[in-house]
This record gives sequence, C-alpha cells and structure tokens, in this order.
Amino acid sequence: MLSDEIGFVLWFTGLSGAGKTTVAAKLAPMLAERGHRVELLDGDEVRTNLCQGLGFSREDRDTNIARIGYVAGKLAKHGVAVLVAAISPYRQARDQVRASVDHFIEVHVAAPLATCAKRDVKGLYARALSGELPNFTGVSDPYEPPLAPELVLHTEAESVDDSVHQILTWLEANQLTFPVRVLSRNGDRQAIARDAQGPTGSAMAPEHRSTTTAHMPAASRQGSPYERGADS
Repeated sequence: MLSDEIGFVLWFTGLSGAGKTTVAAKLAPMLAERGHRVELLDGDEVRTNLCQGLGFSREDRDTNIARIGYVAGKLAKHGVAVLVAAISPYRQARDQVRASVDHFIEVHVAAPLATCAKRDVKGLYARALSGELPNFTGVSDPYEPPLAPELVLHTEAESVDDSVHQILTWLEANQLTFPVRVLSRNGDRQAIARDAQGPTGSAMAPEHRSTTTAHMPAASRQGSPYERGADS
C-alpha cells in the first residue's frame, strides 16, 4: 500500500433486520477485488468481543458506538476501507464519529419496521412487541434516522446487488474506489484497478493493489438474502 492510499469508513445504520450486515458482507469482497484492504466491523461481533458488559441503555449504546468509531477511524487512517454495520440508533453518537473520521460515508439502510419484523428469524420483534423484550430499537427504544446521509438504501424494494451497486457508484464518483477491468491472459482472469491509479491520481504499482482477504462474518443464509437475527 502506498502512503497516500485513502481509507474511509462506510457506516451502515438502520433497524435490526434492515440488511446492514448483508449488504456490507456482499460489498466487502468486491472492494478487496479492487485492491482495497477491507475490514468489516459487525455490531453483534463487536458487542461480543470488544464491548462485553455493555447493556442497551442510551449511555451504553453511545459507548458501544464510540468504541466502534474509534477502531474504525484508526483503521481508516492507515488506508483501510472500513465497513461498520451497527444499528447506532442515536444521531448524536453517529455525528460524533463522523467528526473524528476524515472520510465518513453514512449509509442509511432504510427498511421499514414491518419488513424488518418479517425478516426476523429469531422472533425478537414479536417478543419486543409483546413487551417481553425491553429496550428494543424501533419498538420500545427510539431510532433516529440520519438527516443527510450520503446514501439511502431501500432494501424492502431493491436487491442486495442493487444496494451494493449504489454504494460502488457513489465511491467511484467521489474517487474513493475505481472500477476494475478484467483481462484474460492464458485463460486466467485478473482484476486490475482502472489505469492503476490511486484516489489521488498517483500511479500505483500492481503489487500495491493486490487483492487482500476481507474479514467478515459468514453471510450465507436460507430464504431471503436479508434474513438474519437482530444486530447491535
């Protein structure tokens, strides 16, 4: 990686079951194919490994988001494309992360509550609606949607591929990533960054644009591609 390679944070926010992790997990290997180093920070996994002991009060939720934002910002400063998939229900907490990151792209995954509840294979929405599960975002706890996100994904009406395409198009338009052209050489297919140019226009040697493995949770599920349990 060259020292001027630009890292960024794609912050997926939305209700549980909106499709945040599903879209991020589909996007991650595509960014890796373009030569980015990619890290996916999933809300559930972060709560299990980094934020043990935190509950679901507003204070604890804000602490959770601040910790995720700190890690994401550090990675982005070193040229990593960071994908964060977390409910992050409070606008102020998200804005504080935005203020600390040079290239912060807020992605509102805006599926309505009814769609999210239908996708909920764990039955968490049903438990929340019955009063059995307190402090559940969108039911007994508020969700504050972004006022001016860079991207809005309507996953109730568009496919995962459509959502990913919108994000890649935005990143290309803002010169944070570049399309790949596929060359055939003795029957082998190789993905090469367009004109081997970095975001600042400096020539990037092929060895600096090699594909790296994106760290992501398993995303293969039966049924709807958006079906999953609640995330944090």
